[in-house]
Amino acid sequence: MEELLVYAILLYEELVTETDYNKRLDELFLNNPENDDFLYLEWETDIKKAIIYIRTHIDYKKLDLERFGRILMSKLETIYANCSDIEYFANRMYSLWESLPGNIQDIEPFWTLCYADDPLSWGDEKQSRNIYEHMLSYYKD
Repeated sequence: MEELLVYAILLYEELVTETDYNKRLDELFLNNPENDDFLYLEWETDIKKAIIYIRTHIDYKKLDLERFGRILMSKLETIYANCSDIEYFANRMYSLWESLPGNIQDIEPFWTLCYADDPLSWGDEKQSRNIYEHMLSYYKD
């Protein structure tokens, strides 16, 4: 469910499309057709209800933070690479940080989403980019 949580959060923040979410859900379901959560979500046509279902049916105490983080940073890396406006990206990342489960907001690399845009307030785009790029490479060997 970690991967679907990433998609739910990114979809809620309009950083991925509903098509992206549905494609990945289909793949997950085909790989594990016995999973009741995937089956329910395959039948749920209201994307808002699907997001709510994912967010309320995940056990946040058992959330695999490394898996969640690796998936999230991988998706964010693509978004970052395709975004030419650092201020837009920064605003979206702060909003994303607010959407994260409360029990992980203060853990790195997620905490970085809260402050990486600070240097932009004094015109230091390079420093913000360095902070974001360090965050995006957090799980790389």
